[in-house]
Amino acid sequence: MSTALEEWIPRTRIGRLVKEGRITSIDQLFQINAPIKEVEIIDFLLPDLSHEVVNVNLVQRQTDAGEVSQFQVTVVIGNENGYVGVGVGKGKQIRQAIEKAIINAKLNIMPVRRGCGSWECLCNMPHSVPFRTVGKSGSVRIELLPAPRGVGLVAGDVAKVVLRLAGIKDVWTRTYGETRTTLNFVKATYDALRRTYSFRTPNEW
Repeated sequence: MSTALEEWIPRTRIGRLVKEGRITSIDQLFQINAPIKEVEIIDFLLPDLSHEVVNVNLVQRQTDAGEVSQFQVTVVIGNENGYVGVGVGKGKQIRQAIEKAIINAKLNIMPVRRGCGSWECLCNMPHSVPFRTVGKSGSVRIELLPAPRGVGLVAGDVAKVVLRLAGIKDVWTRTYGETRTTLNFVKATYDALRRTYSFRTPNEW
């Protein structure tokens, strides 16, 4: 365990339960729908997260002192095994913006339901999405369709990052709208994965 986590002083009840070892997995938090307000909770329960920067923009805002320029960074994090998060951060330096985006992404982490919903495969392995799901953000709309093993990620480059870090290995996609708007494309893909828990499968009734 890192020194930072050893020195962590939880500020919330959930944080204290995690630090005391009474909550030992991230799944427990989502089962009880517990709010995650401390990034250390994620560091504690999901230490194997990796991240990837998918977009960097230079944005400007007007202040009393004049125009101020900042970097806006979009980051995707995941453990490639059923958890993914998307975050946006701003800062005068790229490194500062990336750090803020990673923290934001960790606080937006979510579970992704995986399965084998393709009638061509039916291997019952968690390599694709279990059923068709649709995500939206701004003008962008994306459909995720179950694919058999070996197809790979048939998606745009930005969507591939989100899907790969979520642990999806095979999927077909259809996209609509202005997909060149990277942030909306990322958020739409994230929304589609979030919706994998919006429905129950026949086995869950």
